[in-house]
Amino acid sequence: MSTWLLAGASGFLGTALRVRLATEGHEVVRLVRREPATSSERRWDPAAGLLDPAVLDGVDVVVDLAGAGVFTHPWTTARRELLLSSRLETTGTLARALAARAGDGRERVLLQASGVARYGTEPRTEPATEDTPAAPDFLAQLTVAWEGAAQPAVDAGVRTVLLRTSPVLAASGGAFVPMKLAWSAGLGTVIGSGRQRMPMISLEDYLGVTTWAAAEPRARGAYNLTIPEPTTNAEFTDVLARALHRPRLLKAPAFVLRRALGELAEQLVGDCWAVPARLTGDGYVFRDPDVHATVASALRT
Repeated sequence: MSTWLLAGASGFLGTALRVRLATEGHEVVRLVRREPATSSERRWDPAAGLLDPAVLDGVDVVVDLAGAGVFTHPWTTARRELLLSSRLETTGTLARALAARAGDGRERVLLQASGVARYGTEPRTEPATEDTPAAPDFLAQLTVAWEGAAQPAVDAGVRTVLLRTSPVLAASGGAFVPMKLAWSAGLGTVIGSGRQRMPMISLEDYLGVTTWAAAEPRARGAYNLTIPEPTTNAEFTDVLARALHRPRLLKAPAFVLRRALGELAEQLVGDCWAVPARLTGDGYVFRDPDVHATVASALRT
């Protein structure tokens, strides 16, 4: 069994990961910004760039999930600055601490959060793979800067895995919760034309990829965490409607969403077509490879 150090451990994904690791017998240490309340917590101050490298002694895996929520507030100038700073501060602080401990003889791995939003929402003629260049829009460039903040660890020889994650579907948290509530109330909608590709991954596969990447010595660099059989918004809504025994009656026009949400609306109406080329190529086997299995899994977890 190994020791994991988690930043962002109290969020939806961090909580699910902590539970999974505990059931598998791993030790989990949480980074907190207050005085530690238990022996499994360590204090840090990423805004000031402060993390005692000694915290990494005995640690095998570092997971960075920290960062302000992307879809919880409008993207004002101040919010954009927070989205960027909250990621660069945490990732940079962890990467520098890992670099400082890189010569101590312990093989560590950094599992760094990122997103498939890196590839943008413009229509494309073929799916984005891990080698596809980043798009020029705000969210895509945010992921570029975020991943770049991990470079000190990479330069020091720390095995670093960039988890370019699509929306993780589970009834226990994340974006699927309001979706399920809306559909259960008969208010589910097709977004825009419904033809846009919609990336997703089940919580089971997100946790599976994370633990696989920690244990697999070949895992290094970027991986797209999204189902290998892409789906559209219309297909997703059909599958969810049938699973919940609700009609699919409503439609949210793209122009209405753009007027209400501004640039943020492109993440809903735009086309994000990405595939997990490196994951499948490196031997990870998806438990939930398509929209049908992913929705079924989400309704169970």
